Amino acid sequence: MIYVTSDLHGYPLEKIKDMLNKVGFSNDDFLFVLGDVIDRGEDGIKIFKWMMAQPNMELIMGNHEAMMLSCEFLFDEITEESISNLTGSKLDLYLNWEQNGARPTINALHSIIPEEINYILEYLHEAPLYETVSVGGKDFLLSHSGLGNFDKNKKLSEYSNDDFLWNRPKIDDRYFDDVITVFGHTPTIYYGEEYKGKAVVTDTWIDIDAGASYGFSPMLLRLDDLKVFYF
Repeated sequence: MIYVTSDLHGYPLEKIKDMLNKVGFSNDDFLFVLGDVIDRGEDGIKIFKWMMAQPNMELIMGNHEAMMLSCEFLFDEITEESISNLTGSKLDLYLNWEQNGARPTINALHSIIPEEINYILEYLHEAPLYETVSVGGKDFLLSHSGLGNFDKNKKLSEYSNDDFLWNRPKIDDRYFDDVITVFGHTPTIYYGEEYKGKAVVTDTWIDIDAGASYGFSPMLLRLDDLKVFYF
């Protein structure tokens, strides 16, 4: 079975493990995490370290991981003094990340050794912007935020990083007719109170950001039968 989740935002690791246990997730299954593991919640770095040890899990880049990588210059020495001495473009990049909820991640990075930080950075650098998979006779495109500036005649290689990381589709936007696009990034409550904590399913795309950063539990989508699990 192939599962997808998104926008964990530091959701407690033990609860993530419980979530997977409840659906019978095993070594024969696979999990895609559509970005935004870190920031806003508790310790997303702990989730990274756990995912890195799992051969049947893959991270797809989210905008919060991209913001962390844009501040890679911080990680030689993460101290309050080094942060306060930032200027120019580096300060702008840091402030953008911090204003988007970076503080829990920075605090977590304070507590681990540089070698571990380097392993995490390597892991993030290897994360793709999207994946395409075929399951149960259906084709899927998995990305963090859908596809910005969508044109069905464009190749995926022609989209910018921001198109995969920062897009917020409107409820009546359409993607490919023969591919189901699965993404997070936009908490589903944005589409109306009736979607609070639930998936938004259209005929061409599915949004699975349940709003963990707003206190809701993440959801799991099983691609094999399009069943959604709420916790």
